[in-house]
Amino acid sequence: MTNRACLNLAVALLAVSPWLSPQARAEPQTFEIDQDHLSIVFLVDHVGYARQFGQFLEAGGSFVYDESENHLSGGEITISADSVFTNHDRRDRHLRNDDFLAVDDHPEIRFVVTDHRPIDANQHHVDGELTLLGQTRPVTLDVTLNKAADYPFGHGDYTLGLSARTTIKRSDWGMTYGLEGGLVGDEIELWFELEAIAD
Repeated sequence: MTNRACLNLAVALLAVSPWLSPQARAEPQTFEIDQDHLSIVFLVDHVGYARQFGQFLEAGGSFVYDESENHLSGGEITISADSVFTNHDRRDRHLRNDDFLAVDDHPEIRFVVTDHRPIDANQHHVDGELTLLGQTRPVTLDVTLNKAADYPFGHGDYTLGLSARTTIKRSDWGMTYGLEGGLVGDEIELWFELEAIAD
């Protein structure tokens, strides 16, 4: 094979296989979610006038990902239910009581990965089980891998940047307050923005 032919072959392989980059990891690796760069946001309709934003301020988790095989083999995120925050004290207290999150009886919300269905190198469907109010139901996250590289400052470790979205119906978990009369929407849109650091 001529030098030109070898060069053309190398260029073609790089074009069709993004995980051949020198930084790609060649075995399953555990990634810890960086709590300093984790945002969990929810949106819900309020009486049809507008959607209310809220957050959960305390959460953590990890997952196992084989970058060379583009395969997620497990993971979970655990959220502190009483860390709910909507920038309104009275509303936040209401969200913590038995009408909504019942945090005294159910202090944690948990998502556990059960399956991974990659679309391509950057777009993924991640199936899992969401436990809320003591009940567990299947949920699918639409996940985008934004970046995978050594961190450019600070800890400097290999880091993945991820965005995830899903929509659930809170009534599926028995949370029905405000549904009658359309005071509070049933559908909850969930956004996850996170960075995860290789162990």
